[in-house]
Amino acid sequence: MITTAEIMSREVITLTPGMEIGEATRLLLDNHINGAPVIDSQGQLVGILCQSDLIAQQKKLPIPSLFTFLDGLIPLSSAKQLEKEVRKIAATTVSQAMTGNPVTVSPETGIEALAALMVDNNFHTLPVVAGGKLVGIVGKEDVLRTLIAAPPPPS
Repeated sequence: MITTAEIMSREVITLTPGMEIGEATRLLLDNHINGAPVIDSQGQLVGILCQSDLIAQQKKLPIPSLFTFLDGLIPLSSAKQLEKEVRKIAATTVSQAMTGNPVTVSPETGIEALAALMVDNNFHTLPVVAGGKLVGIVGKEDVLRTLIAAPPPPS
């Protein structure tokens, strides 16, 4: 069985929470990567910033749908979700746009579990953590490369 350790990238481009959005976007584009882990000053993984987080800034402000019931207004979306959307749209730093407490995998995670996690949750990039430290990153392209290298199934 192929493990994450066999396909992950060990040289990881990281971002910091205080980095400006423009600089982070440039790093992702210049390095042709979908996302990058966000590391605090103590070297701890605090989030991940993906292209989709940055694209969210181009969205229109979502106006919550309301309906009336007994002369009262009932929102159809939560105030918490609306607040989260507004923060992402107005973000100027990585910490404001990133996804905090990202899902991670270990180097021992099998490719089947990794693929299921990516597909089921629409993840494109996952940090790889061992012993509480960031040791790599794995993306959908890394998984796809295993299909090229794999021998064809027996007929």
